[in-house]
Amino acid sequence: QYLYNTEQLTDDMCMTLGGRAAEELIFEKISTGAQNDLQVVTKMAYAMITVYGMNDKVGNISFYDPQNDYSFNKPYSEATARMIDDEVRKLIENAYMRTKQLLRDRMEQLRLLAGELLKKEVLYQADLVRLLGKRPFDERKSDPPLIVAPSDNNVQPQEIIKPSPA
Repeated sequence: QYLYNTEQLTDDMCMTLGGRAAEELIFEKISTGAQNDLQVVTKMAYAMITVYGMNDKVGNISFYDPQNDYSFNKPYSEATARMIDDEVRKLIENAYMRTKQLLRDRMEQLRLLAGELLKKEVLYQADLVRLLGKRPFDERKSDPPLIVAPSDNNVQPQEIIKPSPA
């Protein structure tokens, strides 16, 4: 899929923030484990606002210029930069609050998954189905089976979520 709407990108942000939110809810403190996830979410939020025009306050404007991909020059004022930063913070904070609420609503399943991860360290899609049941919606044919593993600061998301061995 090459086209994503605001809801899909926000859902991706929530999914990416799930580990940090679970850590805060379960242990009542956070660690450095979410560093890579936070980088991914921050880049996604800035892209939504400054590249794809997905923010009512900033508007239908794209500041992306492929000619100046490696430039530190920004084509907007300091006031606009502050507004963009504020909107990025709001977007990420709203996604984080939503993620925490989703996990609170499913605390029993969260504890079940956490316990299983402590035993096995890596969970495959079959493990998730065994523990949580089948997904409440149809899977897309192109979706690979998921592997859930503890976060590693130097691992890219596509290296953590990958097809399980056949």
